[in-house]
Amino acid sequence: MQRKRILGLIARAMLSIGVTAPLSMAADAENVEAFLPRLIVSSTIPANGDLNPYGAAFVPQNFPPGGPLAPGDVLISNFNNFNNLQGTGTTIVKLTPNGTIVPSVAPGSRGNAATFFTSKLAGLTTALGVLRGGFVLVGNVPTTDGTIKTISQGALQVIDRHGKLLNTLLNGTFLDSPWDLAINDNGTQAQVFVSNVLSGTVSRLDLAVGPSNVTVLHMTQIAMGYAHQPNAAALVLGPTGLAYDRAADVLYVASTADNTIFAVPRAGTFASLVTKGTPIFASPVLRGPLGLAFAPNGNLLTSNGDAVNGDPTHPSEIIEFTKSGEFVRQFNVDASQGGAFGIATVLSSSPPFNFAAVDDVPNVISVYSLPRPSN
Repeated sequence: MQRKRILGLIARAMLSIGVTAPLSMAADAENVEAFLPRLIVSSTIPANGDLNPYGAAFVPQNFPPGGPLAPGDVLISNFNNFNNLQGTGTTIVKLTPNGTIVPSVAPGSRGNAATFFTSKLAGLTTALGVLRGGFVLVGNVPTTDGTIKTISQGALQVIDRHGKLLNTLLNGTFLDSPWDLAINDNGTQAQVFVSNVLSGTVSRLDLAVGPSNVTVLHMTQIAMGYAHQPNAAALVLGPTGLAYDRAADVLYVASTADNTIFAVPRAGTFASLVTKGTPIFASPVLRGPLGLAFAPNGNLLTSNGDAVNGDPTHPSEIIEFTKSGEFVRQFNVDASQGGAFGIATVLSSSPPFNFAAVDDVPNVISVYSLPRPSN
């Protein structure tokens, strides 16, 4: 403790004369008497001007070295192009929380967020995830003019750790419109759960993960019957966020149009489709839930998109609730509606930053270091 106190004093003295202290020293200084949380707010607008960040995903621990990604980095997928037309964005950008903050720019202007991948397919969605074997998955739901009239079948793309496209998974039944996903990562094998917004279904992809590519072993439709419909503000509403409880073999589904969180049993083992599961959270605090993730304390987090049950006095909120459906807390990310979408968490104790949330309104991502359970 005495060493940390001395390092903290040195770090503050260096800052007072305009010299930046080393990160390790700054961290020790925080441990001495920190009051402020660690928080990074960074623009998501890349050089091509893409807007409307949707998905967010952390690069996991033990991710292979040798490319532009490192464990703890955050990836963000953009749904709109620089003209803000929905379903026309093509970029995945990268933020290194311990690196340089990217300044915000006006919507429609070119930015300098680091581009990891540029897709030939438009409309990159919240279906964004990273396999610890060294691969990035991203879905798309494209339009040609930003309206529901031109929306068409999507796909799921497999990208290597260098940002090179390896494979495009197309399937009109199981992957008609990948809107979000969750991963059960077992190293050389993985299960990917995908929500399809246009058909109101959820599919499971069983994968073999090799050193140089990913192979689909099986595709199974495991849930169906979620409300899905066009929406003037959000383009389309349907099942969105997914969160998988491996120990219980339960998949939680944030169904936006139903304004409800469902629990689908035996999601990782069931061999044929079931109904949409059991509603476990349908509280008045829900306003069109979108992203869904587990918090380190075992609770669930969902982001309100405000397209359903909207309330201007409770805009752009992230809701925390238990697996049994008990409301815990709400957390605001923007003063206007429609800002909350993709969220991501880290459940292990290693990385300093463990929560990320996009804000569609100013096109930024906030990355937090939040308290972890003591046990």
